[in-house]
Amino acid sequence: MATIESEVPKAMKKVYRRLERWRRQRIGRARIPESLWAAAGELAREHGVNQVSRVLRLEFNHVKRVAESDRRRRRKPRATPAFVELIAPQTGVAPQCIIEVQGPGGAMRVEWKGTTADLASFSRALWEMIS
Repeated sequence: MATIESEVPKAMKKVYRRLERWRRQRIGRARIPESLWAAAGELAREHGVNQVSRVLRLEFNHVKRVAESDRRRRRKPRATPAFVELIAPQTGVAPQCIIEVQGPGGAMRVEWKGTTADLASFSRALWEMIS
């Protein structure tokens, strides 16, 4: 720890000291307390799993699992909106389409510029004329 003292964030030094105190006082092969794992996971989310596992001398994959599992647990469900209003952008150009019809009596091409409501009215009138 002394060799990289300047590079280690203050919060990580604090957890390092807690972990070292626990290591000196543990009996046999006791498990690391959940509070220390939670602190390591929090640090890993902020500073990266590699740096935390290296500085605290903890197993990389375990730190990664702790960091990811806590992140999933803390996610709050997003509120679904009660109302969404979509406003179409106003354009200076009217919509345009081309209608081509071919039949035994010939072909017809209509180039239309206008609103869809006008196109629907035109289509009805044209259909009534043909029918």
